Amino acid sequence: MKGISTWSYHPYKPLLRDTGDIYICRVAPDDSSVHLEWLAEEGTSCLIYYRKPGEGTFTLSGAADSNEWDITGLETDTDYEFYAACGDKKSRIRLARTGKAVGTVVNYLHPDDEAYSFSGRYLCSPSLVRHPDGYLLASMDLFASEHPQNLTLIFRSDDDGETCRYVSELMPCFWGKLFIHQNELYMLSCSTEYGDLLIGKSVDGGKTFSPPITLLRGSNGKRGNDGVHKNPQNIVRHNGRIYNTLEWGTWANKEFCHAAMVMSIDENADLLNPENWHFTEPVKFARFAPELSDMPLCTMTIEGTIVNAPDGKLLNIMRFGKYGQALAYEIDLSDPDAPLSYSRLIPFPGNFSKFMIKYDEESGFYYSIATIAYDPNNHSARNLLSLVRSKDLINWETAVDLMDFRDQDPGKIGFQYVDFEIEGDDILYLCRTAMNQAHNFHDANYSTFHRIRNFRSL
Repeated sequence: MKGISTWSYHPYKPLLRDTGDIYICRVAPDDSSVHLEWLAEEGTSCLIYYRKPGEGTFTLSGAADSNEWDITGLETDTDYEFYAACGDKKSRIRLARTGKAVGTVVNYLHPDDEAYSFSGRYLCSPSLVRHPDGYLLASMDLFASEHPQNLTLIFRSDDDGETCRYVSELMPCFWGKLFIHQNELYMLSCSTEYGDLLIGKSVDGGKTFSPPITLLRGSNGKRGNDGVHKNPQNIVRHNGRIYNTLEWGTWANKEFCHAAMVMSIDENADLLNPENWHFTEPVKFARFAPELSDMPLCTMTIEGTIVNAPDGKLLNIMRFGKYGQALAYEIDLSDPDAPLSYSRLIPFPGNFSKFMIKYDEESGFYYSIATIAYDPNNHSARNLLSLVRSKDLINWETAVDLMDFRDQDPGKIGFQYVDFEIEGDDILYLCRTAMNQAHNFHDANYSTFHRIRNFRSL
């Protein structure tokens, strides 16, 4: 066995772990069916079997001459086990629950399915990008409390999100953002929760990536140790530099929890050379102004989105622990190492979950797809997702409610952490979706793709 010299896998298989002979790489249940995709040699015929958990022998669904199959005729809102057998090789038994989902299911993971338990049990960190060659790429990682949290899955759509196919996996990779720079595909991520900050490049559409380059050392990934905290966010260009956000800290550090930072690089520099990157000095949250006097020092200042403000300033607008308010830091445009400075609180209706803000030049509006905080007594509710807009970043209005499940249990439904792209008259977005008996609203079992048509008219 040779040593590892890459970042990407097809797929990643931990040593001495029973992953099965055949790898089921994508699962997408519907109301009365389960779609599955697996990796096998071309031309291999495979038999697909299924049953309800614990109900005797498996039933043959059919024989597939390609590497995908739909198990049909299933009862809705019901759990099923299934596996693929190709000759004398078998996959591990996987799980899915039928039920009507939302959008296009890019990928699904049943909360009791342990196929990825070496990294996590739930789908997180949606990242969406349009490749210069025309197709869409979507990624997500596998997370769970007290798990390693270090595997990311990448999928591709050649028909604008109507269907998706598995591409590859990255290990270690967590909180990753796919982005295009000078017509090349990059991934910016952490190695694990609070781990090292990494970047790598793919020249073949995400099938393989260069070995990751470490840009900033984090900690060992344990929640009790300060390290890099991140989320998939805009790569923002301003005056010849590109910018992205990160934080330093951990929830266990009650002195300051997370300190805000920004990273940047000259847009013509080599992104894979760590010496080209600059990082602002971390800024601990403090009661900078009277409007912050009632906030604890360990408050929620995470997952910022960088925005070119109407007055020409570059702001890092962050999730914040005050109801209906986001916190804005100003970035020093003259010194890429200078710490951020407090700007102001910004009224924002979705400040309790990760959000992304983009400016649309055609309409002159800033847009966000936000998980709306609609209940002052339940800040954790994430069952209302809306497209909101603003002319000035201060006064926000709802353009349209995209998914409104306020009539269902907010403890079990969640639409969150949306990554989106503005394309022509439409907005495309990828959502971390929890529904149909997810573990809870936070621990999502779906990654779903959506399109908002003619969004400026809404």
